[in-house]
Amino acid sequence: MHRTIWLLALCQALLMTGNTLMIATSALVGESLAPRPGLATLPLALQFFATMLTTLPASWSMRRLGRQPGFIMGALFGIAGALSAAHAVQVGLFAWFCAGSILIGMANGFGVFYRFAAIDVASEEYRSRAVSYVLAGGVAAALTGPNLANWTRDVVAAAPFYASYLGLALVHLAAVVVLAFVRIPRPAPALLRSSGRSLARIMRQPVFIVALVGAMLGYGVMSLVMTATPLAMRHHAHGFGDAAFVIEWHVLGMFAPSFVTGHLIRRFGVLRVMTWGALCMAGCVGVNLSGTSTGQFWLALVLLGVGWNFLFVGGTTLLAEAYTAAEEAKVQAINDFIVFGTVTAASLSSGALLERWGWQAVNLGVVPLLAVVFAAVLWLRRRRAPA
Repeated sequence: MHRTIWLLALCQALLMTGNTLMIATSALVGESLAPRPGLATLPLALQFFATMLTTLPASWSMRRLGRQPGFIMGALFGIAGALSAAHAVQVGLFAWFCAGSILIGMANGFGVFYRFAAIDVASEEYRSRAVSYVLAGGVAAALTGPNLANWTRDVVAAAPFYASYLGLALVHLAAVVVLAFVRIPRPAPALLRSSGRSLARIMRQPVFIVALVGAMLGYGVMSLVMTATPLAMRHHAHGFGDAAFVIEWHVLGMFAPSFVTGHLIRRFGVLRVMTWGALCMAGCVGVNLSGTSTGQFWLALVLLGVGWNFLFVGGTTLLAEAYTAAEEAKVQAINDFIVFGTVTAASLSSGALLERWGWQAVNLGVVPLLAVVFAAVLWLRRRRAPA
């Protein structure tokens, strides 16, 4: 069990290295290639949209073929997407860059199930820690992703970030190598024949609703603010090195707490940890509204990352209470389909909001979403309270 979880954590680290590189560069490359500035975040939105659409067939294929073949298939999509993005930068074609982003999104559509694979192999009392440890693999990505983009940005002076995307292809290739050593038992034939309860019945459960709301809105808020940050920093005269530094610390904020989030959930309860996550995100909004220095961007994005961690790990842990083994594939798929649908909408609207209304509007726009998270968690806490 422990060996598999740590290999999955390494795969998660490689996946998130690619994602953080895309986060740090996609809007900037998009702005340089797009026909108008409002489309700068379209490639990242397409990446999340492809992730959303891929979650359903990815979950189905892994249920039939097993986790390992599915994850390898996803890594191959990542290699193709990175090479397409590199070609787009070289020839200056926005459409090619969008195509590469879609393929990378498809790779992520398989990779998002790393955390669920950890649940598959973990004992019931170890689940929250297994999810946390796999997501903790993103700590390495916080250091490697933005720095890889920064170090390779000008290797080819005529095509900024060309070498960055070639490096991204090697990252996905490394994931294929690691996955060759991952062993996850396939579902028993009896489970494949049974589908359990209907999705409608499962989704009516309060525990499913709150798990979904926490992960969906937590990820959506994070995406909206994070996607706009490199552009906002450029608009406020900060260099790419400063933006890469902020993104690096943001990703550390996302994944470093994973070493303790599982323990916090076991000690204080999943709903309390999710409440702390929403509070951290509210703090991010407050800091962003207070000014635009590098230090303020840094603090806000760290708080945003920690808030995402508490809500996402908490939502994933809570979701495991909503389904049986026979139901897991369809429940995990519909959960991530909705989550990444929200992320797609957030990342797509981020650039347009920033262009039309400014940085403050981006931050004020997430306040109602955080209010919904607070209300949902409070609702379930009251339902679970002793009479």
